[in-house]
Amino acid sequence: MSPRLRTPRLDLVAATRAMLQAELDGERERLARFVGATVPREWPPDLYDDEAVRFTLDWLDNHPGQETWGFHYFVLRADPDEPEAVLIGAGGYKGPPDDHGDVELGYSIMGRFRRRGFASEAVRAFVTHAFHDARVLRVTAETLPHLIPSIGVLQKCGFSFAGAGSGDGVIRYVLARDQPQ
Repeated sequence: MSPRLRTPRLDLVAATRAMLQAELDGERERLARFVGATVPREWPPDLYDDEAVRFTLDWLDNHPGQETWGFHYFVLRADPDEPEAVLIGAGGYKGPPDDHGDVELGYSIMGRFRRRGFASEAVRAFVTHAFHDARVLRVTAETLPHLIPSIGVLQKCGFSFAGAGSGDGVIRYVLARDQPQ
């Protein structure tokens, strides 16, 4: 079984090669079996595409045994509002902490599941997991200035604006270990 981070409503399932390959091959039923959830017809979420899947496959090949520092599928567990577990988003880390103690995360939630606190719940779980590792001094995230809900998630989770990000028009947010969350 793939490593999972659990939140009150979500299982954040660390991606394996088999899961990613099923997704790349368009085999929804196989992906559903691997993650233990229904894969909605409108999968994948915004800003997550085949290029991201290929990047993650390559990353897994070069970082065996470090799945928890990589990509995760966000599974909403079954409850009275959702009769069965459903895949609602994706994200995770872009690798283990670097030599400066930084770890970067990203996330995306499918449209019909937004504005229900799932992104904040996932980000908090990733932050908590990261800070359990003494090497991690800061958790960073990048977004675009027009993605106001994404900025809101980061601010709600205690991140502060840190300036320009890694690409044109990208902005960066940071949460230091000693910052209140």
